[in-house]
Amino acid sequence: MSAFLNALSGRLAERWLALLAIPGLVYLVSLATAVTLGQSHWYDFGRLRTRLDSLADSPGIHSAGVLAVAAVAVLAGAAMTGTVAQAAGALIEKIWLMEARGPLTRRLTERRVRRWRAADAEYRAALVAAGRARIGSTADAAALTEQAELRYAVRNRISLVPPRHPFWTGDRITGPDRRVWRAYHLDLTLSWPHLWLLAPDTTRTELTTVRTALSAAARLTAWGLAYLLLSAWWWPAALVGAATVATGVTRGRTAATSFAELAEALADLCGRDLAVAVGVECEGQLTVTVGERVTRLLGKPD
Repeated sequence: MSAFLNALSGRLAERWLALLAIPGLVYLVSLATAVTLGQSHWYDFGRLRTRLDSLADSPGIHSAGVLAVAAVAVLAGAAMTGTVAQAAGALIEKIWLMEARGPLTRRLTERRVRRWRAADAEYRAALVAAGRARIGSTADAAALTEQAELRYAVRNRISLVPPRHPFWTGDRITGPDRRVWRAYHLDLTLSWPHLWLLAPDTTRTELTTVRTALSAAARLTAWGLAYLLLSAWWWPAALVGAATVATGVTRGRTAATSFAELAEALADLCGRDLAVAVGVECEGQLTVTVGERVTRLLGKPD
């Protein structure tokens, strides 16, 4: 038990350093740099060196008690800064996945719906043109087919399903639920705990990893926004902040795509096992009829 507690405390300390203390400490150093240099002396690192030398020459800096208090204060400030950034990351993640409720989010969703419908109309028109060309065996049939494939990709970049969320991530995460329902009439949200229990350990590990990556990307985006705030005192911080936000958003989209693909694959591969586990006969591939029966059973009808 003693060894277990020591190992646990070690992992917790490492996690605390990685998530809170070290990023918070770097941010505090950046804040001190921004305040010391300012906009007019943004490149004058000699000014920063002079400030550090003056602090080193102050009488109290040689006191062990002052150094201890200062170290504790800096660590506490770094931890508090990291905690705020972590909370902001959780908020950003909620915003990415939020549904359209208020006037602003409804307008954003309607804009995405209009873009998706326009892209869908272009894809279907190109698909019809390609089909007619293939029937008529015209010379441009291959080019028209390729054009239809390009239009299909453009539509799917907006969303794989008609948008219902103000942001791309929300539709990407919830898209498998609607796609699985359309294919099998299986409610993925309702059946998710059961599929999770049937999934192999490796699959659950992969799902947990990509879901954690989404939260980490939201935290990284929060740090980027925090550095953008520093640009009010020191404009080079805007470069760091913009690059960090772009990286966080890109990683978030990648993690959302990976999670959605794994969730949909889990339904495809384990849907039949789920039907058998709840007592529904299913020979071969999962069908709409079987999916409807499984959904009704899991819904616990009166």
